[in-house]
Parts: sequence; structure tokens; C-alpha cells
Amino acid sequence: MNAYLGIDIGSISTKGVIIDEENHILASSYLWTKGNPIEAVKQLIKELKKQVCTKNLSIIGVGTTGSARKLIGTMLNANIIKNEITAHAVGTLSLYPDVKTIFEIGGQDSKIILIENGIVVDYAMNTLCAAGTGAFLSSQATRLGVPVEEFGKIALTSKNPTKIAARCTVFAESDLVHKAQMGYQKADIIAGLCKSVVANYLNNVGKGKKIKAPIIFQGGVSKNIGVKKAFEEEVGCEVIVDQNGHLMGALGIAILSKKAPIKTNFQFSITEDQFETRGIECNRCSNHCEIICVSKNKKLIDAWGNRCSNGDIMSKQR
Repeated sequence: MNAYLGIDIGSISTKGVIIDEENHILASSYLWTKGNPIEAVKQLIKELKKQVCTKNLSIIGVGTTGSARKLIGTMLNANIIKNEITAHAVGTLSLYPDVKTIFEIGGQDSKIILIENGIVVDYAMNTLCAAGTGAFLSSQATRLGVPVEEFGKIALTSKNPTKIAARCTVFAESDLVHKAQMGYQKADIIAGLCKSVVANYLNNVGKGKKIKAPIIFQGGVSKNIGVKKAFEEEVGCEVIVDQNGHLMGALGIAILSKKAPIKTNFQFSITEDQFETRGIECNRCSNHCEIICVSKNKKLIDAWGNRCSNGDIMSKQR
């Protein structure tokens, strides 16, 4: 049976799915990147292999998206590499063809995608600050001594959410400490944090955007029911969270790999190969380009970062 692998690799988490010809998810995995995307992907592939080991699959398409998409795409010989906006839109539309707005909040970034008639017409991403992302909430949970997984449940118990300044991570942490020292209840502070995440998102990422229903909320923070409720209170309508919302980028890029004209021949044994990356500075002109070299089993397989032919290492190798 033909199948397709999609991997969404970010700075915090790595997500992967294997789908069939009808876009049904045959296997999925979600784990932490831990600053080592190559090892994270190897572990991800091992987890996916366990789930499909009894099936006779031929993976003929591999797609990568996320911040490390180029690196991982080279490693896996992907037949398609696309940005997160495209991947998330395609994945979401495959399950919710009528969606008009996608809220996405991940570990260190967030984005909004606006869709009309199945086509992306506008989008925006956070660029300057990680306030309101998963990493921000995780650090505040540690400060409050509460597991971040419990944030949402605790937030829903609050009757009087505390106002937290969340336009900046530093100010938010300072304000949180100040409110705790003043004697505010922990549940109220947590509920206030959830509301501040939403306010930060709508005032920055969503500023000036025409938000229309149906709205899909995805990314790791979508699992926080306190943030979901705060979104619904602000936009005045239901915000849908799919059980596989954290996998939408991986699902989307897997679907795109199926549509790509060139197929690939993926083997699970790739986890046994040795991959190395090395950064070098080219001094052959005034650009001083920083070039990334990727090797597989001691053999150079790709390099990028050059802005002129002086640093085109692959051409020189050929």
C-alpha cells in the first residue's frame, strides 16, 4: 500500500504522520526537539515505524515543514519542502473545508491564516516576541509551581481573572510576580494569563485582520482549554479544537507530498545512517557567507547559505 510521510519540525516540538491515499492517518507521533532536530526526527521515525510495522507500506512521498524543514528535507530526501502557512492550511482544509480562520500558537511562534473559498488570502506571524506562546506559558507554569498541562482546568475554576500585562514576556513575568505577592489567588492569576495570551495574539498577530467563523484553533497551546475559552469570549463565537490539531502541519505537508510530481523511495533504515552538519564561513568575497554543510555517512549531500557562486560548494563538488 502506498503511503506518505509528513514531518513538521519546530524549535520546541517535532510532529510526524503517515497517511494513506485517502489522507487517513495511519501513524502519528509528537515529541520534543530538544535542540537537536536530526536526532528528534530519527526518534520520530522509530515511533512511527512501531505503529505501522504490521502493515505492508511503501512510502513514496516525504514532505517537511517547520523551522528546520530544509535540513530535515535534505536528510530524508523529501520530494516537497514547504512553509508552515501552506502546510497548516492544507492540513486543516482536508478536515474542515469550510474553515475561514486558523489560529495557531506553538512553542515559540504563532500565526493567523485567513481563508476564502479554500484559498489562503492573508496571514501573519509573530516576529519580535515569544510572549503568549507555549514556551511563555511553560515558563510561567514553572514559576507558579503548576504543571502546564493543568493550566486550562485551573483557569476554568476562576471567577475573577487577574489582569496580567502580556505584551512583553519580561513585563508579564514581572506583573505575575507582583500580583502573586499582592495576594491574588493562583487560579485567578492563571486565568488572567490565559486571557492575556489571547489579548496579545489578537492585538499583535491578529491586528487588522477580519476574523470570520468557522475558526479552528491549533498548535500545542490549543490543548489549553483556558485559552480556548478566552478566545471564544473575545471573538464571540465557537472556536473549534480538533483532537489532531497539533498534527495539522505534518498532515498538510504529507498531503502535499502525495500531490508532488516526483516521488521518493523512503526507507525506515535511514535511522541507522549518520548525519552531521557543519557551519563554515566563505571568505572568497566580501559577503562572508555562512554556509551549512550536511553530510550523510561522511559524504557531503547538500550545502546552502551562499549568496554567489564562490560559495556554491555542491557545484564545485560535482
